[in-house]
Amino acid sequence: MLLAAPSFAQQVAVIKFPELQKWLTRPTDTTYVINFWATWCAPCVKELPNFEQLRTTYANKKVKVLLVSLDYASQLDKKVKPFVKQRSLKSEVVILNEPDPNSWLDKVDPKWSGALPFTLIVNNKTKKRVTFEKELSAVKLKAAIQPFL
Repeated sequence: MLLAAPSFAQQVAVIKFPELQKWLTRPTDTTYVINFWATWCAPCVKELPNFEQLRTTYANKKVKVLLVSLDYASQLDKKVKPFVKQRSLKSEVVILNEPDPNSWLDKVDPKWSGALPFTLIVNNKTKKRVTFEKELSAVKLKAAIQPFL
């Protein structure tokens, strides 16, 4: 007899930049790994399992992964939620609903051109911050987080 596993319904919130900015500026000793991606971005999709692995590996440390989708909010039910479910993403996923990237890109990082994928690793208590405007392999991601641990 097979037992049905409880179904995990990942919530995907649609947020505005001020809510994201709270993540970027929290004065805690938690390290935040914030990955900007989209369902239509092949390198983004390719690297997502690396962030899931990071979340699992550092589950007992003060490390939090946030996956920020730049898909249109109108695609939430049609594309993003099915994508998250199909890939069994357990990290927190949000859609950033800001139509004008020029209004917020510089606030995330002045050097970011807007290209995806983009990853920011930040710890506000230690004032450490590093960014990557490229796909990160599991090895590179693990190496990038080591100075924060």
